[in-house]
Amino acid sequence: MKRLHKLLVVTAFAFLASCTEDIVIDVEEGEPMIGVEATFTDELKHHEAVLSYTADFYNKDEIRMVTGATVYVTDGVDTVYYYEDETLEGHYFTDLAAGHKNTLYRFCVDVADAHGEPIHLFAESLMPDNVESIDSLVIKHFNGPNDSVPTVFFFDTIEWMYPYFQSLPDPSIVYMPMVVKNDTLLTDTLTDRMMIPVGGYAGYYINGPEMQAANKEIPIGYYRRSKLRDGDHFKVGLYSIPQDYLVFVYSMMMSSGSNPMLGAPANVSTNIQPEGEGVGWFLTASVVTAETVFRK
Repeated sequence: MKRLHKLLVVTAFAFLASCTEDIVIDVEEGEPMIGVEATFTDELKHHEAVLSYTADFYNKDEIRMVTGATVYVTDGVDTVYYYEDETLEGHYFTDLAAGHKNTLYRFCVDVADAHGEPIHLFAESLMPDNVESIDSLVIKHFNGPNDSVPTVFFFDTIEWMYPYFQSLPDPSIVYMPMVVKNDTLLTDTLTDRMMIPVGGYAGYYINGPEMQAANKEIPIGYYRRSKLRDGDHFKVGLYSIPQDYLVFVYSMMMSSGSNPMLGAPANVSTNIQPEGEGVGWFLTASVVTAETVFRK
């Protein structure tokens, strides 16, 4: 009897498998637009802008990059140009330059669209203020109720990283930590980013005694202890970013993936204008950094 039951189950699965077929959803195609990913911070460095053409959902061809564009950022007085990299199509870099906090910047792109017609893209962003410094970084256990969740999931002890700093009193400021471990950026993609809208904790000493007493510490990353080595070097850049960039990143996370049935039923937000010509984001941010070394 058991053998008969097993045979019936196998037969049922075989029948279901033979009845499956690929479902292709008709996604409306549109005119190619120019995708923009550009940053300008108060760090003295070569700032980058990446330009590419958008493609249809089912397109499997290599992404077409935008070349020959004139790209620059200005505060109305000074103008900084981005120059196209000779080895990376569509990647543009500035000479060594640094922006200024609490300054409104306008980012501009002059280029031909996919049909060869000239267009002018632009975006504006106010570079937010930032804290004076991160006093320290600490890697330790978290004693809160959520500590056991990743520990059980990974079957490993989890170490958390905490920054200690005096936050600004403005509750609209959002902090975005960028973590580098042994010269490797761990937050390279948008889906790896962590955002810290401190909200009601604006003006608090973040992760200080008051937050510890309320069990409200804010970690900026967690790491499996078995993957940590004595002497691992961590460097954190704490980016102060505009609130609308927070919305952009969250909308990107909601819309990521290759299955149109699981994506968000809305277009990803953008600050690139004019509407219908470009998508993406121009980000300004002010940055403070801190470093620590892990010791077992």
